[in-house]
Amino acid sequence: MNHTTVLIIITVITSLLAWQDRSLMGRLIFDPISITKFKQYHRFITHGFIHADGMHLLFNMMTLYFFGRVIENFYISKFGLMGFVGFYVLAIIFAIIPTYLQNKHHARHLSLGASGAVSAVLFAFILFAPWQTLYFFGILPIPAILFALLYVTYSIYAERRGVGNTNHSAHLFGAAFGVVVTLAIEPSLILHFANALLHPRF
Repeated sequence: MNHTTVLIIITVITSLLAWQDRSLMGRLIFDPISITKFKQYHRFITHGFIHADGMHLLFNMMTLYFFGRVIENFYISKFGLMGFVGFYVLAIIFAIIPTYLQNKHHARHLSLGASGAVSAVLFAFILFAPWQTLYFFGILPIPAILFALLYVTYSIYAERRGVGNTNHSAHLFGAAFGVVVTLAIEPSLILHFANALLHPRF
């Protein structure tokens, strides 16, 4: 069983348990005040394994399922058996750090979900195959690179306008983590990505 599937199983089970037990949800969710005052540093990681509802969970896990295995193979080839798990967990942490710095003294500024890490996986994948077809909302087929542009544009707009309860900052920083770290490990991907952009394959 690959590590992508294991991460999905753990996330689904943890999310289901948290929906049934609000005290468990409270112990795992990202709560900056609990980190600042009570040193509950585990929340930097555990929030990435719980979700707000079924659609939130389904969207993240479907994205991870379809694109995680390519990035898993890359990171295992570079760092060994736990390479992809390390990348995924670090992405969860990195994506939420700006949220913590902005809200470390704000009571009850809560955040949860794997979106930061999933964004890292998706945007790392785009470096390998920018013209790969993605299905927007599971229906509309669009090239991965177009999805990336729309995703970043909307996330920046939504973050500035405070649209909804979604942590758009985590999406952006997760995406940046996936791109920067993957390129730092394999700089030749810059040329591969540029060449792929110039030769679209749908």
